[in-house]
Amino acid sequence: MIETLLFTAARIQTLSQGQVLTNATGFFFKRDDRLYLVSSRHVFVDEASRHFPDSVQIELHTSAENVAQTVRFLIPIYRDGQSLWRQAVDGGGQIDVALIELDRQFLPDPCILHAFSEAHLIDPLVKQPEVGEPLLIPGYPLGFSDTLHALPVVRHAIIASSFGMRFQGQGYFLTDARTHRGSSGAPVLMRSTNGHVGDSELSCYLLGIHSARLDVGTRDVTVDEALGLNCAWYADILMTLTDETSSSIESRS
Repeated sequence: MIETLLFTAARIQTLSQGQVLTNATGFFFKRDDRLYLVSSRHVFVDEASRHFPDSVQIELHTSAENVAQTVRFLIPIYRDGQSLWRQAVDGGGQIDVALIELDRQFLPDPCILHAFSEAHLIDPLVKQPEVGEPLLIPGYPLGFSDTLHALPVVRHAIIASSFGMRFQGQGYFLTDARTHRGSSGAPVLMRSTNGHVGDSELSCYLLGIHSARLDVGTRDVTVDEALGLNCAWYADILMTLTDETSSSIESRS
């Protein structure tokens, strides 16, 4: 039996005029009857590197019996010059998280995927994750995966800064994990000790969204190893991004 966790993440390919630009990771999040693909903002647009895709493509499973049976699903990210994804800002500035709604009527039938929901977000009154807590990051580092079955690989991590505290005033915490390009947008998960969370088959809490590796400008690359630390944006931003009335959501043109 294949773990449900592996059907929460999808490999993202960004495209411009049909040409593949980059690989990344995304995951599924639902609120009420709406379904979203979540990833890093810099997957959808990154001004610094002049990364301006016009669409993204994911691979979806269409058979529970034959996991190798998949279809590619193209998602335009602009319509009439307006971006279709949502991004947000907070007191610390721009947040490197974005999501785009998926129109269920255009998804393949059947479509085998599992989405996180509000129930998978940590309630600090119920549980407070601690430094050193083990984490899982399912994704597609350097675009690598089980290509036959289109399933992600899972990296192990731990919480490396005080959870709930905004590291350096930003809306993220740190993880200690070996990550690579292509992991951007992956969910950062903590296993539940009580089995399934909410009414889903998933037994993990969604703590964050992996964004990027951290480094220090003073590191001597000939002597010092990379820090091995990463930014994970707090997952509760997804409630803001999926709130139709939120004033923190940015639109782009």
